[in-house]
Amino acid sequence: MAFPNISDIIATTIESRTRSIADNVTKNNVLLSKLKMRGNQKTFSGGYKILQELSFAENSNAGWYSGYDILPVGVSDVISAAEFNIKQAAVPVVISGLEMLQNSGRERMIDLMESRVTVAEATLANLVSEGLYSDGTGSGGKEIDGLNAAVPLDPTTGTYGGIDRATWNFWRSQLEDAADFTTIQADWNDLWAKCVRGADRPDLIVCDSQTWASYMASLQALQRFMSPETGNLGFPTIKFMDADVCLDGGIGGFCPAGTAFFLNTKYIHWRPHADRNMVPLSPNRRYATNQDAEVQIMAWAGNLTCSGAQFQGRYDGNA
Repeated sequence: MAFPNISDIIATTIESRTRSIADNVTKNNVLLSKLKMRGNQKTFSGGYKILQELSFAENSNAGWYSGYDILPVGVSDVISAAEFNIKQAAVPVVISGLEMLQNSGRERMIDLMESRVTVAEATLANLVSEGLYSDGTGSGGKEIDGLNAAVPLDPTTGTYGGIDRATWNFWRSQLEDAADFTTIQADWNDLWAKCVRGADRPDLIVCDSQTWASYMASLQALQRFMSPETGNLGFPTIKFMDADVCLDGGIGGFCPAGTAFFLNTKYIHWRPHADRNMVPLSPNRRYATNQDAEVQIMAWAGNLTCSGAQFQGRYDGNA
């Protein structure tokens, strides 16, 4: 006979691997790995939206003075917050009544569910990785507000994080349009300078296959400095200035064609919900009403947020 507590096996198999599932999703993406290293992977516990605090102006009270001059102490409104919707993703793990009968022993059932959960992990990792490049409008606006939203092809229009770029210059990312890849070194130098403010500068550059190959071809052999820090995470990487240049192309890469994102990860944040970070939705049985099957759902909720759009850049080699 079928093992009577199959739903418990599904749930506990997922639940016992919750931490490793979340970690594996992070490890499969260089941006999430970098954010975790920086401490910018932080959960939130509730609320209607995810608020990401940011500074949008200098303190207007600053100035020179001499002796007994009166110093201004007026209120200076310099802190605000971008608002991001909570996005959700899920992967159902399903087992049919026939499979329960065919895998009636507990050990055989656990092996089956381990395999199913492993596939679900990989599927969710790919879904999240793809979402990190979305503009947030896909699937009816349900996708992550990814890099195509944070660092768009036209940074002068549209609303991102509840802030209108057409109105607020500080919320506009940087853009470098190129006719082709023949001037990639000069173009990257120009984009780098646009993204720098004092010690603030890009620390991660992610490229598609074409842009990666063009940048590699532009280098002299002795200029290919490797980054042991990011390389130890399993991502092949070289340097531009002191930023890691990483390939997110090849098989299953989602970076847009002809694109490199110049990212200052100090101002980018991965914000999963504390209670919905790759976890089973419920330990209870979930039956299909018109099928001989049971299901458990692995779920995630959160978003990718930004607190400094002006420090991010985009190279477009398709112009």
